[in-house]
Amino acid sequence: MEFIIGMFLTFLVLIFSVYKGIFVGIPLLIGFFIFTIISWRRGYSLKDIFMMSYTGGKKAFVVLEIFILIGAITAIWMAAGTVPGIVYYGIKLMDPKFFILYAFLISSLVSFLLGTSLGTVSTVGLALIVMAKGGNVNSNIAAGAIIAGAYFGDRCSPMSSSASLVASLTQTNLFTNIRNMFITAVIPFIASIILYTIFALKQPLTFIGSSIDIELTNIFNINLIVLLPAMIIIVFSIFKVNVKISMLLSILTASVISILFQQHSLIEIVKYLFLGFHLDSASPLYTIIKGGGIISMWQASLVVFVSCSLAGIFDGTEMLKSVENILRKARTRSDIFLFTTIVSILTAAFGCNQSISTVLTNQLMTKTYEERKFDKYKLAIDLENTGVVLAALIPWNIAAFVPTTTMDVSYIGFIPYAFYLYLIPIMNILYFRFRK
Repeated sequence: MEFIIGMFLTFLVLIFSVYKGIFVGIPLLIGFFIFTIISWRRGYSLKDIFMMSYTGGKKAFVVLEIFILIGAITAIWMAAGTVPGIVYYGIKLMDPKFFILYAFLISSLVSFLLGTSLGTVSTVGLALIVMAKGGNVNSNIAAGAIIAGAYFGDRCSPMSSSASLVASLTQTNLFTNIRNMFITAVIPFIASIILYTIFALKQPLTFIGSSIDIELTNIFNINLIVLLPAMIIIVFSIFKVNVKISMLLSILTASVISILFQQHSLIEIVKYLFLGFHLDSASPLYTIIKGGGIISMWQASLVVFVSCSLAGIFDGTEMLKSVENILRKARTRSDIFLFTTIVSILTAAFGCNQSISTVLTNQLMTKTYEERKFDKYKLAIDLENTGVVLAALIPWNIAAFVPTTTMDVSYIGFIPYAFYLYLIPIMNILYFRFRK
């Protein structure tokens, strides 16, 4: 009973914080203290509770290292002109008749290169939604395409923190997981392209209300060289080079390009790496090309660490044992994936962020996979095909709330058009259900 009350109170605090725009880490900390008290009342010493939370929190360390690199690389790619270059060439290659399709494809490409959905939405996504609003395109459809594309890379980029978190939790190889993610997403991705093509033909871009490409060339020295940091990530990922090494080399390359081509000083580069990149406030692109920096990742880092620590308490005290016993009734591969999908939705709704959904779903489903003799890679790919993408379809979850707020679009209007996000679990459910 105490566990149910604790869950209910934590859920209420989380919902209230999202509604009021309060940093989600605060209610998570409150939830952590609630379950610390519950554990203490159950007879566990504070020392034991601390060790449980630390054991769980250690699983986040690998992801926190990636967060630091993501913060640095996002800022320096902006300073080097890499992100502006991707936007510029993307716009140049875009056919107005297929704007919505291009919005999905460009967002997918940028998110794969950046490895972050929020970074994608706050850069190219914001630029695309400005074009959509000025070009008489339904903003809900455009937002759905952008958000779906943003989570393409969030799911399967070698720089993705969620991909690293899943690999860390399941003790699997990141690049093997990425290969499996591409295999299981081929049909949903193609289906999404077809659907976005149909909607694009019905919703062509009829007027571009922003000369973004011209402004980009006025501010940045854009040429193919500025794309080199992005190419390093792609090439190194193909050869399965450690993602930390490839990101560090990309950061170093982007720093050199920033100095030689964009005329930034070494002091400015260091400042950007830690505090993030921004243009002069008088620039028309001031609200579009900005962000990143190591400091900017502290909130995400705290959320992931607290989520993992809370999961450590659940694991050590066996609070979720009764739920696990219910989930163990799943026998077939189809049933297990369906259970994983349901648990992912519930934990994403409860946790209000992608990380805690992944952590809790992994914890609840691990024993079921082990008992049915499904290897860790099946658990890893199922986590990627459920919670990682479904979290972005829950309006109050940070995965959806931040992108819609950033683009100033409806919190729920985009959901029917984020095809890729729900086609992945749906098509996998159908595959497991009907395969012989």
